[in-house]
Amino acid sequence: MENINYTPKDILQKEFRQKMRGYDPNDVDSFLDNIIKDYETFNKQFQELSDENERLKVQVDELNKQLAVAGNQQMPSAGTGNSTVSRPTASQPMSSATNMDILKRLSNLERRVFGSQLDSGSNESHRL
Repeated sequence: MENINYTPKDILQKEFRQKMRGYDPNDVDSFLDNIIKDYETFNKQFQELSDENERLKVQVDELNKQLAVAGNQQMPSAGTGNSTVSRPTASQPMSSATNMDILKRLSNLERRVFGSQLDSGSNESHRL
């Protein structure tokens, strides 16, 4: 709570000098009483929000730790038969399209190189 000039106690104890045509002291006191109530309410809300913020920071730290532990458990261990399903990434659809393209090109190349031998064979499962 930096940059706060007055506490509720400071406002309550403030004395003003009276001048001949000054303000009504009862009006000023009443107004300052209302300011003190608001000030105390703001302090209470500030403290509650600060506490909640701290609690949420601790919760985020705990969840990040749990996420890190869960991420480490999903990684396959060397030498064990355990495997995990990989998460889909944006590059996987590209790689499958690229693999299909490579297979088509390979098939076309085989036809050109081994054309007569492949066409006379009985197994045509290699063609796309």
